[in-house]
Amino acid sequence: MRFLKPSLDWLLVFLPTAGWLHHFRPEDHLAIFACACIAILPLAGWMGRATEHLAARTGEGVGGLLNATFGNAAELIIALAALHKGLYEVVKASLTGSIIGNILLVTGASFLAGGLKHSTQRFNPHGARSLATMLLLSMIGMVVPAAFHHLGGRPSDEAGVSLEISIVLLVIYALSLVFSLRTHKQLFSGSAEPHDNDGVHWSLAKSLGVLFGATALIAWMSEILVSSVQQAAASLGMTSVFVGVMVVAIIGNAAEHSTAIIVAIKNRMDLSLGIAMGSSIQIALFVAPVLVVASHFIAPRPMDLVFTPAEVVAMILAVVISGQIASDGESNWFEGVQLMAVYLILGILFYFLPESAH
Repeated sequence: MRFLKPSLDWLLVFLPTAGWLHHFRPEDHLAIFACACIAILPLAGWMGRATEHLAARTGEGVGGLLNATFGNAAELIIALAALHKGLYEVVKASLTGSIIGNILLVTGASFLAGGLKHSTQRFNPHGARSLATMLLLSMIGMVVPAAFHHLGGRPSDEAGVSLEISIVLLVIYALSLVFSLRTHKQLFSGSAEPHDNDGVHWSLAKSLGVLFGATALIAWMSEILVSSVQQAAASLGMTSVFVGVMVVAIIGNAAEHSTAIIVAIKNRMDLSLGIAMGSSIQIALFVAPVLVVASHFIAPRPMDLVFTPAEVVAMILAVVISGQIASDGESNWFEGVQLMAVYLILGILFYFLPESAH
């Protein structure tokens, strides 16, 4: 009874609505921001659906990578649009929000949803520990520029330090793909049992077509969203950094959110972890360095990786607790609640921090 299944496709009506408001009511920033956010949700759902069908053909490891890549495409597009407008703090906040959101919110929601249906879920502990180690490495790359800044490094050197560290991170990311997809792919392969995708697998052409089509529409909505984010934040009484960390990051990563939870309910925890934790790794080792490099060409000035103390603390805490929970190869609903509680606590921190503290 496929037609009885809940769908977010009706939210696609907000796609033309956001476009119309952007062109004919540009002063109505809050309505534009809200419509663009809502329109991205069903598009992210289509991206997730297509990726799940691709994963059925390619295996859990490649499937998780594909989902993280196309899910982060929305995040990268939003960040590039903000970077072009010189919104550096929003870009950095969205990176922070994506990293902690995927580690804590997405992994937590997946553990909770899967744990409510399956008492204890198991996944490859070696693969999980490898992901946790990569997260820790990525945090070193993200924290060192901030340490350089706060330990008295010359401000004129910060962009250069960030660029050189970004190059190192990009090399490490490329090598991690070789490790996970070729030399040690058995650590990330998951279960070999066949999985049901509503009974019928999409063709490769259909899956890729839906992925690229949804990504293009998300790019359009992202441009509209970024154009209204600062004014919308002001009208809601929120700092632009809070909106970047909590709102823009959640919307930009909606594809990972939906797919990771869905596959966790289906007891495919290797794929779920590969999506959630793999996405945070990709944000830190690929998206952030790419933005630093791109800023030298498209932004008013080069972007650095100097995050605020609050952002650094949030990322470190997220990595530490996720590594602790994922290391035993088992998960349950209460561990999901614990991860989501940490996310909520950090959200409260960012909400009450004044703009000057960021």
